[in-house]
Amino acid sequence: MSRLLDVGLAALLVAVMLLHLFASPYTKVEESFNIQATHDILRHGLPWSNATMQQYDHTSFPGSVPRTFVGASILAGLTMPFGTARLVVTNPPAAQLLARAALGLINVAALYSVKTAVDTAFGRTAGVWYVLLQASQFHVMYYASRTLPNMFAFSLTTAALANLVLVKSVNAKSARGAKRKRLALYLFTIAGIIFRSEIAILLACETLYLLFRQRATLVKDIIPAGLTGAVISLAITVSVDSFFWQQWPLWPELVGFYYNTVLGKSSEWGISPFHYYLLNALPRLLLNPMTILVCIPLALSTKAVQHISLDILLPHAAFILLYSLLPHKEWRFIIYSVPAFTAVASASAGWIWTRRSKSLLYQVLALGLVLSTMGSFAVSMGLLYISSLNYPGGQALQVLHEIVPTQSGVRVYMDNLACQTGVTRFQEVWPMWIYDKTEYEEETMLDPLFWQGYDYVLAERPERVIGSWIPEAIIEGYAGVSLRGKNGGYWPSIRMAPKLHVLRRQPPPAAADYT
Repeated sequence: MSRLLDVGLAALLVAVMLLHLFASPYTKVEESFNIQATHDILRHGLPWSNATMQQYDHTSFPGSVPRTFVGASILAGLTMPFGTARLVVTNPPAAQLLARAALGLINVAALYSVKTAVDTAFGRTAGVWYVLLQASQFHVMYYASRTLPNMFAFSLTTAALANLVLVKSVNAKSARGAKRKRLALYLFTIAGIIFRSEIAILLACETLYLLFRQRATLVKDIIPAGLTGAVISLAITVSVDSFFWQQWPLWPELVGFYYNTVLGKSSEWGISPFHYYLLNALPRLLLNPMTILVCIPLALSTKAVQHISLDILLPHAAFILLYSLLPHKEWRFIIYSVPAFTAVASASAGWIWTRRSKSLLYQVLALGLVLSTMGSFAVSMGLLYISSLNYPGGQALQVLHEIVPTQSGVRVYMDNLACQTGVTRFQEVWPMWIYDKTEYEEETMLDPLFWQGYDYVLAERPERVIGSWIPEAIIEGYAGVSLRGKNGGYWPSIRMAPKLHVLRRQPPPAAADYT
């Protein structure tokens, strides 16, 4: 019975991840580098020659700083046995889904490893609640298959957490405990060096806490693990990325850290107050109000689970507080801590559930857990629907392919909004077409001769497209939520607004025949 339950819980995580993937199949600009790089590796193979390198997207659109190809190489390598190298030619959108599904399954496996650790630390009931709480959250499950650098790092930090939960709940000085400590530190180090430099703060917090709690020694555990992890990850990223970027030596995450943190360029994307992570981002990430208001406080005050809960939570709380000192803040920078907070919440959720028949208070709390978790699932589905409306670029290109179901030569220009909201090379279905997403100078785009070179245009502002054009379709997208009066009450209603216009160039009138 317990084996069947475990299979069901694993299937739930996979099913929720796939539901998010298929309901919202397109990507946004933040995911573009890794998804484009995955496409190029699958479509063109490794760039051993300059001719092949010129086919790669990053050659034409390098971005402000180089990004690592390690994640894209992993996705391409994992999906090749399933025929993606052929699928990327015959059905590119399906190949994109398969590549994203591979990342999603990696992250789901990491999340499930935390569930097994929670089983050991707090009991199997807590493990069940961990999966229910985690699956009902929106952000982790929605972004599990999205090729943000953070989500490549997420699988490593979550697997590291699973090992540390076991270390903190059993004998840390045993041979197995020592291996788990070192593995966790390896994973944190690799994630920080290859994918996201902010994980260095989380690594420092976990390391100092292990030292403080005398669960690790500097000479036997921390230094060997740190050095080994650093050597392995540097060898991987420098060799892989120097090859793809044709620069030697290149460590992309170091370049990004210098650009965004040392030079302060990240602040150009906006700054947030110190309390943003604690009072805004973290509650949205956890979603279920019972998690923050009841479960975590109860876990930290109940003697049976208090010590392990503190061991899990304090390093992540310190990480969030220290990271709050940086002015530019985004929820994805602290997503690595969500499984830790959820694990602690599941400890008290299991505690409440197993005692629901002992008192009225526990019955009320257990009912609150059930209702709030069901409510979180419902809210997540609503957020999924709203989020799926934010990709007009992908929808516009799909509509264009339906309007012009031909493989003959067609030139399409896609403007900035289209490219930021779903257009990727995976969506370029017809190899005989020319898909142009170049951002040209304003002077060039004011020249009528420029627009005569295209048959179709995906435009946010059709009035800026010079010449005679016929509107073929208008793609609407999410524009907010409003209250609408109906049946004697006011109900939330999703507002839609035109986002992109699919335009077809009107052919010049045929010359009159006077003969």
